[in-house]
Amino acid sequence: MPIHQFAHFKRAPFVAAGLLFGALLAVCGATTAQAAKALTHANEGQAEQAVAVFAGGCFWCTEADFDKLPGVLSTTSGYIGGSLENPSYEQVSAGGSGHIEAVQVHFDPRKTSYAKLLEAYWPTIDPLTPNAQFCDHGSQYRSAIFYSTPEEKAQADASKAALQASGRFQQPIVTELLPATTFYPAEGYHQDYHQKNPLRYAYYRNGCGRDKRLEQLWGKQR
Repeated sequence: MPIHQFAHFKRAPFVAAGLLFGALLAVCGATTAQAAKALTHANEGQAEQAVAVFAGGCFWCTEADFDKLPGVLSTTSGYIGGSLENPSYEQVSAGGSGHIEAVQVHFDPRKTSYAKLLEAYWPTIDPLTPNAQFCDHGSQYRSAIFYSTPEEKAQADASKAALQASGRFQQPIVTELLPATTFYPAEGYHQDYHQKNPLRYAYYRNGCGRDKRLEQLWGKQR
């Protein structure tokens, strides 16, 4: 688990405290118009983000794959689809909570789109194997696309249908399309695992045979 460090503050001299108090009074004296402008900018910043959720087996790998895409702002590993509130990794990985390991993708809709994320998602998974992805087996590791609006559902349906009709695979596409439910972020040590633990991540990904299987399915991608 990451170690959190806490800053320790010392009591400032009386004069410095007086200066600080004066600065605080100046801030408090900001006009209503300035406050409204700041709120508008904050809302605009929020409007520039959209969210999508995808499951592709181990969330370490799915997170790493989406982090490479233009327009993706951040990714969060977590759990979705079950009825248990605030599940732990142990509960989900055991397969009894009903959740699926998934990744919440925050993206800038001015630079990418849900349709582009769907297009990028397929070559990162095995869409032919039910209730498993590569070396990880169980319904908690199955591939799935979660939609939050009728428009997202229509795009996901069309994307899956286009892949099935492309003739690339003779087997049916088993990746599920599911309505998004509460997404629970995973424990801190799972977040950005590929960045914080690159050697362990590479060892896991290679040992799981993920890229070897992806090359069999999709050809050389990297």
